[in-house]
Amino acid sequence: MRKKIWAPLLMSVAMLAATACGAKSNDNGNAGASPSESASPSATASASASAPASTDTKTYSIAISQIVEHPSLDATREGFLAALKDAGLEEGKNLKVDYNNAQGDQSNNLSIGQKLGSQKYDLVLAIATPSAQAVVQNVKESPVLFAAVTDPLDAKIVTNLEQPGGNVSGASDTNPEAITQLMDFIASDFPNVKTVGVVINEGEPNAIVMTKKAEEALAAHNIKLVKAAVTNTSEVKQAAQSLVGKVDAFYITLDNMVVSGVDSIIQVANEKKIPFFSSDRDTVEKGAFATVGFKYFDHGYQVGEMAVDVLKNGKKPGDLPVKMQEKLSLILNLKAAAAQGITVTDEMKSKVADPDTNIIQ
Repeated sequence: MRKKIWAPLLMSVAMLAATACGAKSNDNGNAGASPSESASPSATASASASAPASTDTKTYSIAISQIVEHPSLDATREGFLAALKDAGLEEGKNLKVDYNNAQGDQSNNLSIGQKLGSQKYDLVLAIATPSAQAVVQNVKESPVLFAAVTDPLDAKIVTNLEQPGGNVSGASDTNPEAITQLMDFIASDFPNVKTVGVVINEGEPNAIVMTKKAEEALAAHNIKLVKAAVTNTSEVKQAAQSLVGKVDAFYITLDNMVVSGVDSIIQVANEKKIPFFSSDRDTVEKGAFATVGFKYFDHGYQVGEMAVDVLKNGKKPGDLPVKMQEKLSLILNLKAAAAQGITVTDEMKSKVADPDTNIIQ
C-alpha cells in the first residue's frame, strides 16, 4: 500500500526537478530544497516570483581592443582579467571576452572600433592610445574603459580627468614625474652622457608627449635629445643604428610601434655598449637597463577594479575619475648593465626602493 502511494509522489518530485533543471530562466537557487518544498508547484512559483534574480547567474559580455601585442600591453590585459576573476567574473564561466588585436595596423584598429560600436557589450576595454581613440569615436552605447594611455586629455579621449562624463573613463599609464626622475637619474649617475637618442613613431600622440617631457627634463641638465623617426616596426633597428656615434645613450617612450620592435634596440645597445633606458618595466625585464615605472599587470588590475565597479556595482564610467600611477620606483637590470658595459654602483642601487623586486638579476 505504501509503495503505491509513494511511487507516484516520488515520480512527481523527479519530474518537477527535471523541469527546473531544464529551464535556466526559472532557476531560483533552490537546489537544496526539501522534497516536500519541491513537490509543491504553488510554493515553487511563489518563490520564483518573490525572490530577486541572483547576479551570480548573469553571464557578462565584454570586448577588448588592443593595438598590438607586446609585453606591457599583454600584461595590462592579463591584469585586467585577473581583477575580474578575483571579483567572481571568469572567462569560460560567467564572462565572455571578445578579444581584438589590430596588430599595429591603423586601418585594422579603426575597423575594430567600428565593429565594437555596432554591437552591445556590458563593457568595452581599449588598451593603448590608438585603440582608445578608435573605440571612443565609435562606441556610444556600451560603457568604455581605457588602459595604457599616456595622456587622455591630449589624445581627446576625455575632456576632464576628475569628471570624464559620458560613457568613458580609465587609467593613464604614466606620471610625468616618472620621466623627470629617469632623466635626473641619467644626468646624476651617467656624467659622460651628453646626448640621448630616442627612436620614435611621431604618428603616436603619447610618444610625442613623452619625448617632449624628456627633452625638457634633459635640457635642465644641458643634455641634448636626438630623434630617429620610424613609420613601422621594421624600421626600428635601422633607426637605432643611425643613432650610433651620435648619442651616448638610448631612450624609448611608451611608443607601441617602437616597443614592438625593442629587441633590435637591445641588440644594438649590447653590441655597441650603449646604455639603454626605457619607460616601462617590461622592457627593462626584457633587456633595457633602467626605468622609473611600475608593473603593467598592476596597471591593468587597477582598471579591472574599475570594471568591477561598472559591471557589478552599477557605476557609470563617466562618474569615475581617471586614475594615474602614483607609486613609482627606479628599476635596474644588472644583466643588461653587464651587456651594455655599465658599471652599477652602490649609489645607483641605493636609489632603488624594494631592491628584491626592483633590481633584476
